[in-house]
Amino acid sequence: MANIKSQIKRNKQNVIARERNKGVKSELRTRTKNAVAAVGSEDEESMLRIAVKRIDMAASKKVIHKNQAANKKSGLMKRINAIRNEA
Repeated sequence: MANIKSQIKRNKQNVIARERNKGVKSELRTRTKNAVAAVGSEDEESMLRIAVKRIDMAASKKVIHKNQAANKKSGLMKRINAIRNEA
């Protein structure tokens, strides 16, 4: 445990940020899963739009790196296109 006052405060801030980031990352996984599951249905477009929007928001809030956000969006599009071509 830290003895320095500023480090004690920083540790408390890190705990709060970690919990917030965990929720955002969990939502990213959920939105991605929902977008993939919605392929072929009538709400496919909206689910995909929401998933991409959440990925961009996470990158803008520095929860994930902007390159990771680009990779996630690219991978999502590849998965969706593969499912479309398969069907």
